[in-house]
Amino acid sequence: MIKTSKNRIIAMIPARFEASRFPGKLMQDLNGKTVITRTYEAAVNTQLFDEVYVVTDNNKIFDEIVNEGGQVIRSKKEHECGSDRIAEAVAEMEVDIVVNVQGDEPFIDKNSLAKLIEVFEREGAEEIDLASLKTSLKDNDEITSPNNVKVITGKDDFALYFSRFPIPYPRDTSANVTYFKHIGIYAFRKSALMDFYRLPMLPLEAAEKIECIRYLEYGKKIKMVETSVKSIGIDTPEDLEKARKLLS
Repeated sequence: MIKTSKNRIIAMIPARFEASRFPGKLMQDLNGKTVITRTYEAAVNTQLFDEVYVVTDNNKIFDEIVNEGGQVIRSKKEHECGSDRIAEAVAEMEVDIVVNVQGDEPFIDKNSLAKLIEVFEREGAEEIDLASLKTSLKDNDEITSPNNVKVITGKDDFALYFSRFPIPYPRDTSANVTYFKHIGIYAFRKSALMDFYRLPMLPLEAAEKIECIRYLEYGKKIKMVETSVKSIGIDTPEDLEKARKLLS
């Protein structure tokens, strides 16, 4: 284990079987191993974490990780989002930082994760409740697509707001603004994650259907870390075929 942080850091991979666009995608074959197993092994191989767990309410996924020799936690109840699933799992754990790794992203970029974790080691880290990733958008179709969550930050890189709408609105096109896409990988302080779990959803989160807005609505501070690496998620059968070719 290379990880040297003074914080105890774990990775949690929330994994549900159903998915609206591609049901059962985590159990699909990806060149000899399932998507969820590839993701779990990629997280372990970064050597950034004290422990890595999959957390799921699905028997097939649970048995898959057990059979592969991995660590898995069974959810006790239904959850609306991955953060809630993780919060239930870590409630009784002694841990400082919890990193949420998406189960459908087997091509984990170690450098981006290391940057995310590093913000909790720097001067002023006590201000940070959670950290997440952003990457610049150049293509207008990507900027306007509601499937891409956009984020704007202050000069200190704390998030001001997230939206499916292009923000900021380009009233003055000469302002030369860079648009950023939010990549949904988070590093939480355990205390902030548990607050999220206990606090009810408010109108802005409900309207946008973006869970990290809840943190902003309750006054939490989200540090955004820029990365040039585009995340490769498996949301459709076409994505799975691309992933197979990439691994080959």
